[in-house]
Amino acid sequence: MSICLNYKPEVLVSTEGLTNEQWLEYRRLGIGGSDAAAVMGLSPFCTMRDLYYDKCGIQAVMEEEESNWVAKQVGHRLEDLVAEIFSVKTGLKVYPVRKMFKHPLFPFMLADVDFFIDFGDGRTGILECKTTNYNCQNKWANDSVPVNYEYQGRHYMAVMNLDEVYFACLYGNNENEFIIRHMERDLDMEEDLIAEEANFWKEYVQKKIEPPYIEKPDLVLESIRRHYGPAEKDSETVKLSPKHLQSVNQYLNWKEQRAEAEKEVKRLEEEMKKSYLDIVEELGPNCTGKISSGNKEYMISYNPMYRVSIDKKALERLKIQRPDIYDDYVSVSESRRFSVKIKEAA
Repeated sequence: MSICLNYKPEVLVSTEGLTNEQWLEYRRLGIGGSDAAAVMGLSPFCTMRDLYYDKCGIQAVMEEEESNWVAKQVGHRLEDLVAEIFSVKTGLKVYPVRKMFKHPLFPFMLADVDFFIDFGDGRTGILECKTTNYNCQNKWANDSVPVNYEYQGRHYMAVMNLDEVYFACLYGNNENEFIIRHMERDLDMEEDLIAEEANFWKEYVQKKIEPPYIEKPDLVLESIRRHYGPAEKDSETVKLSPKHLQSVNQYLNWKEQRAEAEKEVKRLEEEMKKSYLDIVEELGPNCTGKISSGNKEYMISYNPMYRVSIDKKALERLKIQRPDIYDDYVSVSESRRFSVKIKEAA
């Protein structure tokens, strides 16, 4: 597939005045920029299967969890501020276009761009506005762009037929805690992206066939949990197909290898403790010490760590004696543990 560059994006709908639900319905008509990494199996948030469920109206890509709704709102509400800081720092004019666009040659490719950039010489670029917290700024280290944002930018350049995208990310509370990254169009990567998106849309969404899981195990397990819901402890035992025996044996093999590795880790930890027993004895109740040797100085610390916890029995008493406090402050989250036991068949 060779990319034709003689095209202009088409307007799918004006987003001015759309409700959030209406906006989501239009997004389900194709693949948006924030979906691109999931199509490539590289999203940190959802699998290709999750995206398929969303596009088919089976299930939303991501649930609105209490743990992340604030971060989402902060990102949305600060878009205008991030764009303003970018404009001040670069001297470039930025402006929004409240429309959702589609690729005229690949109409399943959609774009709802944050802002456009007027370079002042007749060229137009794309500005994507992001926010993150101080501890996550390392994801942008060494002039890099997080991979999910990179594919979002490449998707937008493809739809809009533009050659440059800037990412502006605010990670603090002043203009100096601000990251700017520039990315140019790469037609080889774009060709691969279009091919993957076309395959996802035509072979899975349009044919109503679930795509395979290709992502990291934790993300896949979370995807399965979201789709099927909480565990049903009183449900019947499922008679699984013998085809899973290979997977079971692989699991048992890895479990055995992990047990051996854990033994070695414990042995090494014991040896490490033996090595500093005399140092701890000399420190006594003190928490720090130092050793000078030539032009080096070794700073030793032996600091206390405190952990506040409520044991299970105390928690049960709290539930019985003060159910009002228990309900207000105790939350229950579900995780599931996989195990295999082998016994002789009856």
